[in-house]
Amino acid sequence: MSLRILRINTAGFPLEWLSWEEAVCLHARELVSWTYGEEVMQVHGGHSKATGEQTIVTLNSIIASKGKVYTKGRAEPPLTNKALFRRDQNVCMYCGNRFQEVSLSRDHVHPISRGGQDIWTNVVTACKRCNEHKGSKLPDECHMELLALPYCPNHAEYLALSHSGRILGDQMVFLRKQFSANSRLLAQGADQLRAS
Repeated sequence: MSLRILRINTAGFPLEWLSWEEAVCLHARELVSWTYGEEVMQVHGGHSKATGEQTIVTLNSIIASKGKVYTKGRAEPPLTNKALFRRDQNVCMYCGNRFQEVSLSRDHVHPISRGGQDIWTNVVTACKRCNEHKGSKLPDECHMELLALPYCPNHAEYLALSHSGRILGDQMVFLRKQFSANSRLLAQGADQLRAS
């Protein structure tokens, strides 16, 4: 598990996860406007010929970048099964049971074969049994009821959902302040997200 630094812009909008090496490069290029959160690492560099002092860069868990930062240009975060299952907390939205990822699937509430789209607001986590039972029907046609409506996570939620390692406490506090009001992640314990 490698350390990840949360990169934000100077307005406080979360942008992406960085490796410690990428964070050091931003510091070296003097593109860090300010830092936030706990110190997570000190990186020792070369020695100055003039003074003999060694360069030391202290990395905080959150760094704000100067200047215009271009994001990937997506208004809606990419839809992946990993992020979807985490959004729905590994719970089948039909039977309500919690499963391991290997036993889960992506269900299209309005099936693609009937004009539905593969977008956040039309997909839910379903166990393979429920997904097979539903097939290409609408939920009411097979007497199945959704436990929660699908929604598109905002960018801060997506960063929390897509992080592959452990999210530090101060990073999660920062991100949670920007979650949407209808986010199921607010009900989900921060410890659960950090541990997964």
